[in-house]
Amino acid sequence: MPRPGLTAPGGREAAALFLATPAMFATNLLVARALEGALPPVALAFARWTLTFLMLAPIAWVPLWRQRHVALAEWRTLLLLGLLGMGFCGAPIYQAGVTTTATNMGLIYSASPILIVAFGALFWRDRAGPVQVAGVVLCLGGVALVIARGAPAVLLTLQVTAGDLWVALATVSWAVYSLLIRHRPSRLDLGARFAAITLCGVLVNLPAVIAESAVLGLPALDLRGAGIVLLLALIPGLGAFMAYNRLVALIGPASTGLIMYLVPLYNAGLAFILLGERPQLYHLAGAALILPGIWLATRPVRVARRED
Repeated sequence: MPRPGLTAPGGREAAALFLATPAMFATNLLVARALEGALPPVALAFARWTLTFLMLAPIAWVPLWRQRHVALAEWRTLLLLGLLGMGFCGAPIYQAGVTTTATNMGLIYSASPILIVAFGALFWRDRAGPVQVAGVVLCLGGVALVIARGAPAVLLTLQVTAGDLWVALATVSWAVYSLLIRHRPSRLDLGARFAAITLCGVLVNLPAVIAESAVLGLPALDLRGAGIVLLLALIPGLGAFMAYNRLVALIGPASTGLIMYLVPLYNAGLAFILLGERPQLYHLAGAALILPGIWLATRPVRVARRED
């Protein structure tokens, strides 16, 4: 069977989500860097996902309650997804923003599609043909060009910090999360499943936020802090994860993971809009590699028929 892609049925929906989702994820990275540790990272992640669940509850609670026996039967998978998607991909990102740059964060996160392909081939026997590999290479080259600001020697000056390691942890966790979403299908509705995963994410963050508060004290939640939590819950929380999970169902985890290649470009665009930073020629050159690369990498993998 060919792998689903942007050209398959449902491709218009997938294409729209493919373009919108990176902007949502970029918001999280921009906020993490802008805060630079102004809010405790675990408390911020806990508040973000608690608010996300409360937003989901009015529409997802009834179907989730009706399917509670299914949710209880799948609790191990749901808890693992909460740990990966809302635990290891939550507080570590906000902690990373203290000591590493948005450039490093974007570069490290761009490795997630490669990890998805590698882990998928190793543990789930996913297929990736030469066309898809070529697309990944093009995407990676385009991202490297943007990260290096058009001068490849810049990449050699990147220094590994504690923040880089935190982002690496989140990147590995995200790759595994994406594969589990695809390869451990649920009998829950999409909204009910996401609500259950979010609730599990809140639960796995609870012990960590208690420990953090014991050391740092309870954070003072002023109007600015409340606004940040609301922003994170709405855009990179509710919006991004719902869109990402839908994309995984439409085009598969390896193809969906390629949206991470667009995050650095969206970062540049948002920086231009919000901070007045003008785009450079290397942004256009990077896009000229990334966009065709995405098209190639998301093409369905064709399996040769055996002649009997």
